[in-house]
Amino acid sequence: MGKAPSTAATRLLREKGVAYTEHLYRYEEKGGTSVSSRELGVEEHAVVKTLVMEDDQGEPVVVLMHGDREVSTRALARQLGRRSVQICKPEAANRHSGYQVGGTSPFGTRKKMPVCVERSVLDLPRIYVNGGSRGFLVGIDPREIVRVLEPTVVEVGIES
Repeated sequence: MGKAPSTAATRLLREKGVAYTEHLYRYEEKGGTSVSSRELGVEEHAVVKTLVMEDDQGEPVVVLMHGDREVSTRALARQLGRRSVQICKPEAANRHSGYQVGGTSPFGTRKKMPVCVERSVLDLPRIYVNGGSRGFLVGIDPREIVRVLEPTVVEVGIES
């Protein structure tokens, strides 16, 4: 499949001393976590999607959610004390993160944004999160998210 790319995300992980594994797969437009989990042979629940959202003031927030769950934007807004939160348009998400949608990593974003992580993600032994390029995930211990990103822990996941 080739060599894994060097991205802002992998550079940050190395700089912070995070042990990670590299996983390349064939990216499919609009395929989402069902494709990456199938290609890697891992549970979709362990593939964590990086969602760039905006609050009612247009301030971005990154949400890390299980691949097989959706985010309750109403619950997220309530837990963050905001009036509303919604998913960003792709152009805005690309601008905030510095990554292309489909390749957005929570690590090494262009601008520092608050990060929220679904509480149950932290209970998994290992997660697979985007490494900063389409078709490229990194496998890490979820506790590294807490150490490196200092996220707000939320409970906003709903069955998709």
